[in-house]
Amino acid sequence: MTNSLRSLAFRCRFVVLAFAFLATTLLSSEAHAQSRTIVIDAGHGGFDRGGVPRQRVGEKNLTLDVARRLRRVLQESGYRVIMTRNSDVFVPLGERVAIANSYRNATFVSVHFNSSSRVGANGIETYYYGRDSASLAANIHRNVVAGSPSENRGIRRRGFFVLRRTKIPAVLVECGFLTNPTEASYALRPSYRQKLAEEIGRGLRGFRAPMAKPLASGSMASVDVLPQPFNGPDFVRSTSRAKHSARHSKSSRKKGSSSKKKKSSSSKKKSSSSTKKKSTED
Repeated sequence: MTNSLRSLAFRCRFVVLAFAFLATTLLSSEAHAQSRTIVIDAGHGGFDRGGVPRQRVGEKNLTLDVARRLRRVLQESGYRVIMTRNSDVFVPLGERVAIANSYRNATFVSVHFNSSSRVGANGIETYYYGRDSASLAANIHRNVVAGSPSENRGIRRRGFFVLRRTKIPAVLVECGFLTNPTEASYALRPSYRQKLAEEIGRGLRGFRAPMAKPLASGSMASVDVLPQPFNGPDFVRSTSRAKHSARHSKSSRKKGSSSKKKKSSSSKKKSSSSTKKKSTED
């Protein structure tokens, strides 16, 4: 009787352990499938053209094109892809966030192009907010910069709505300035948009790229970014407006001083030239 009970207890324990193992395997598989879900957010759309007033090249159609290309790249690698918009429609920011948050353990990437009132502004910027998104932002940014002829404007931390309100790792990529004639010409090429999609895809798939280019001049620190939880050569530091103003003032004084020196030197040369001329005429 005792041996029979022991045998039954052993069998029960075995069944429980086997069930636990099966449940763990199923949960692990489900988690793996969810971790391979990417929510792609094509910036703007519908009546929201994107960019600044009187901008010649619109943003909304270009972001959608890159997003669709990125979807194909990821699907070919076996990823499940969700689009916040798949046509030229306006989707409120809150709805975009709700879509992202409805997929547990997914990853969110928002595709944008930049703009500025300054025509010369150029380069690639990548934004994140949550600490858990920093390495993803670095991966995507370094791949895009490595595959682009544009300057490196760095990895920036900001509380954009779609980054701040998402509960999953979230990154926003600015793929160059459409207000810059050169970068706009790149963005209008289908081959370049395909390249952007491939590089963003590499970053999402975890391919690490070295820092291909140093930060562009003036991009080491910014008053518009939040303090970084990490230090890195391409992570843009936060600086106060007072420090920024002081630095700008100092730079202006240096330029002013240099300009005065040049004027003074020029005056001396003119005076010397005038004296020599008079001496020759005499």
